[in-house]
Amino acid sequence: MLELKLEKQSVKIDAGELVGYKVDAHEYIHQKGSPGWRSSDTEMFPIIGPTTEAKFQVQTPRDIAVQDQHGLLREMEYELISQTETGAIFQKEYQAHTLVKNSKYPEKSNREYLFWTYDFGFQKQFSLTESGLEITFVVSGERDSPFMLGYHPAFKLYSENAQIIAGEKTISLEEILAVGNRAFEVPDCNEILLKDEKQLRIKTKGFGNFMLWTEVSNMVCIEPITFYPYAVEQRNLNEGFRYLEDGAKTFKVWITP
Repeated sequence: MLELKLEKQSVKIDAGELVGYKVDAHEYIHQKGSPGWRSSDTEMFPIIGPTTEAKFQVQTPRDIAVQDQHGLLREMEYELISQTETGAIFQKEYQAHTLVKNSKYPEKSNREYLFWTYDFGFQKQFSLTESGLEITFVVSGERDSPFMLGYHPAFKLYSENAQIIAGEKTISLEEILAVGNRAFEVPDCNEILLKDEKQLRIKTKGFGNFMLWTEVSNMVCIEPITFYPYAVEQRNLNEGFRYLEDGAKTFKVWITP
């Protein structure tokens, strides 16, 4: 377990996963073992969304790739590259067509191994500042490599009437619950305010959209995404691709109490 500290803020990171963020002893991150989700954060890459109806196949410009829900990055282990008192950098590297064991097999998937058709590098950088927690994602690879990216953090809720403010729109927990597994779409949005016992602002750069998900009343996932996957049929997920321009692309998330 890795811990970052700055004044009244503390962050806990377990193998690249954000498992705690406290300010003045108030925990903002959903805790593993609590009802709702078995994780506290993860990344969705190089695709977002389910693939079961497409027989786990995703068409890329190079060839068909085999992907389970939200891609294969989450099945890979992070390597710690550097660490300071207020920051840490983790990295994953992948070579095209390398088989990656699918943790959903065989209970939730009939594909034991997944693969992508392009090389990529993926960095996750944490930085504590006076204003809050900054998380940076750097996607690298060859020019014109296709990808989608989503960040999937889960926030702990303390009150029964928590609300999410996106621009002029107020979204209730009941509305998110009603959508179910598809997740509630918040298009063309770079900033969300979570109003709970204490409020939290989630601001992003590079993503452009959010989706919201929960199945319980004690947590909510506020997920910056480059593409809302339920806008198309699963066999057409490639319509949501972005493409690397100069070998690397940077995305940012600021979590501000």
